[in-house]
Amino acid sequence: MNQNKFSSTRLEAARRRRGLTKITLADLSAINTKRLYTLESGRAQPTEGEVESLAFTLKFPISFFYRPDLEIPATGTASFRSMKSMSASERDAALAAGAIAFELSAWIEELFELPATHMPDLRDFHPQQAAIAIRSFWKIGERPIGNMIRLLEANGVKVFSLAEQCRRLDAFSLWHREKPFVFLNTLKTAEHSRMDAAHELGHLLLHRHGVPRGRDMEKDAQAFAGAFLMPEDSVRGIVHRPASPSINQLIELKKHWGVSVAALAYRLHELGILTDWYYRTICIQLSEYGRGKEPDGMTRDESPLLEKVFTEMWKSGISKTDVARRLDIYPADLDTMLFGLGKELPTTVSPSSDSDAREIRSRFKVV
Repeated sequence: MNQNKFSSTRLEAARRRRGLTKITLADLSAINTKRLYTLESGRAQPTEGEVESLAFTLKFPISFFYRPDLEIPATGTASFRSMKSMSASERDAALAAGAIAFELSAWIEELFELPATHMPDLRDFHPQQAAIAIRSFWKIGERPIGNMIRLLEANGVKVFSLAEQCRRLDAFSLWHREKPFVFLNTLKTAEHSRMDAAHELGHLLLHRHGVPRGRDMEKDAQAFAGAFLMPEDSVRGIVHRPASPSINQLIELKKHWGVSVAALAYRLHELGILTDWYYRTICIQLSEYGRGKEPDGMTRDESPLLEKVFTEMWKSGISKTDVARRLDIYPADLDTMLFGLGKELPTTVSPSSDSDAREIRSRFKVV
């Protein structure tokens, strides 16, 4: 039996990550409901048998529950685009995934020298002005954004994926210990995810010192995203008013900015380039493609930082299993945070023993 103290916060995080209520977990683990409430509140320590049952039911290693307490983000500190449509269990599962990602991020920072955070406080800016300001601050002018994840990572934002089987959860973001985090749902189209990333960047910049909740804040973040990905001067320089592009022309135009046809049409209408009537016509035509589908979809943005980190680990003899073991989780849970990169990594590499892996970690240098 592990001699460290059982962590009630990790029990709560594991339960939330699996989308279970206390009552459901009690039933599945054959632990009395009242007893489970006591364990999760930290008022009692579980028996060895109870820990084994909980670990088996929740699909976490026993060692996971004996690590230091886990910091689960509070609902009010994170931005969720679909608070009304998602369930509490879906929201809690995403926040629990975020808590585990904090630990992965902290461990990576122990091994690698990562980009510093370059995120000004723009809370007093209008969304469109904030989009112009951050482009100027990052010295990217009006050029199209090639890879949103690369841009965020280059400026110190920690970006991880959410492999949630829930289309109601687009993305969320938050500041954790003065560091910005963005989590993206990989079920969305590539174009949708790029807009989500820009939307969450808007929250991080505009709402850093406030609780990112409410319709106005969501509208501000979305206005920022459109202006950031499709700068007004850039759009007007290519699409002149008055304009009545066909749906096929819009499909070609959207590739310039890496956005969906719907997002481009909205931006053109917002700038007065498309009339109300023509914008409605485009929306009707787009509905024929089907919800959640994108005509002539683009390749999904990937994380060059995570790819480099795990490639260097692999070269140094640290396998995916080693990383998961270091966090006391299973490799499958690691995969969900890495935009599919984890599935391409070797489960074991040579040397594979614990002692050899520890020796490699002690020699590992930052990059």
